[in-house]
Amino acid sequence: MGLNGVLAGIFLQLSATPLIARYAADFCVDQNGHGDFKTVTGALQSLPMFNYERVTIFIKNGVYTEKIRIDCDYVTLRGENRAETIIRYAQLRSDWEKNKDSIGPAVINIHSDDVILENLTIENTQPEIGPHAFTIYGTGTRTIIQQCNVYSRGGDTVALWNYKEGKYYLADCSISGAVDFVCPRGWCFMRDCQLYGHKKTAALWHAGGYCRDQKFVIVNTKFDGVPDFRLGRHHYEAQFYLVNCQFSEALSDVPVYYVSYPDAPERNRPFNWGKRTYFYNCHREGNDFDWFVDNLHEADGSPEADDLTAVWTFAGDWDPESPSGPAIQYYDFDENSVIFQFNEIVSVSGKPVLKTVTGKSLHYHSGGGSDTIRFDSTEPLVGRDFEQPLQVSSGQLFGTVASLEPRPVDFNMRIE
Repeated sequence: MGLNGVLAGIFLQLSATPLIARYAADFCVDQNGHGDFKTVTGALQSLPMFNYERVTIFIKNGVYTEKIRIDCDYVTLRGENRAETIIRYAQLRSDWEKNKDSIGPAVINIHSDDVILENLTIENTQPEIGPHAFTIYGTGTRTIIQQCNVYSRGGDTVALWNYKEGKYYLADCSISGAVDFVCPRGWCFMRDCQLYGHKKTAALWHAGGYCRDQKFVIVNTKFDGVPDFRLGRHHYEAQFYLVNCQFSEALSDVPVYYVSYPDAPERNRPFNWGKRTYFYNCHREGNDFDWFVDNLHEADGSPEADDLTAVWTFAGDWDPESPSGPAIQYYDFDENSVIFQFNEIVSVSGKPVLKTVTGKSLHYHSGGGSDTIRFDSTEPLVGRDFEQPLQVSSGQLFGTVASLEPRPVDFNMRIE
């Protein structure tokens, strides 16, 4: 199913990962013509220039040989089956730089915020081991990649590079590549993944020089690769945290290292914050090395292992694991309509209807893609209609910002 039989065997168990709750699909892509579009590119090109609500594109099983560019915010690409919904293309970064197209240097190129990729196999099928060969490249923020196989034989497989405000969440993924093949800039949280390196140089890379708090947190992740593969390196200021990770016996006895150029000092990046690589409960098959002994107490604030969550990684600015949906901040009604103001942008799916405790029906009128939603009623509204929780009887209203699961608006509360 891609790079080679060995990788398919290594990552087979992840293809059966139980699916989490999903956003309802807005469009279907089927290469056999039984959907709304035959290509993923066709579906993306149908979206408006400015997209305000989450759009979910469901991709049926098949091999889609295409490069993809995502320019709209709030887009979810979801495959039918992780192992059988495959997006692939052969692209060397050097070839793209010699003959640039508008799509980008990777198989999937993300130039927008709050994008979710889930339940897919994404492959850069160029055959060389080593040269830069992006599979996913991105300059947006709040990107989620979950339950995906992301393969390359080259370097920089997953290159999410918004160096100022980039925040990324990777979960339950199988990732392979050569040099620096998971290489975020900014903030990144990765959990429950399996990594395989085709080259010795390094599996991990981080650039966190724009803000001292930027960090790369890796939890419950397994590392394997060619004999003597190295764990990680960096050319910029960087900060690594590894918790409950497992290394195969192929791991080399080389700590995460800073790359400098003694013969070309003009290429050196600042390194004023010093070595910042921290471990907790990490082990290697056969024997451990001294350089990954527990040392979280040396990090800023001396965090405990349980503190190293996604919301901690992102300094409270984003919590993709939170199930909490938009909350009502204010409401106002007249005889036949009510306006709710929420604490975040709300997406609307279907034709939502709310039921009051008095049995009246409130029908969605407008506001999807904003924090203010209007409902209308054919019966006069009075104050007691809002003294008890409202019930959603049809349709959906949920948070728009990227999250692991849909976060429905919770009307099961007293509105004050």
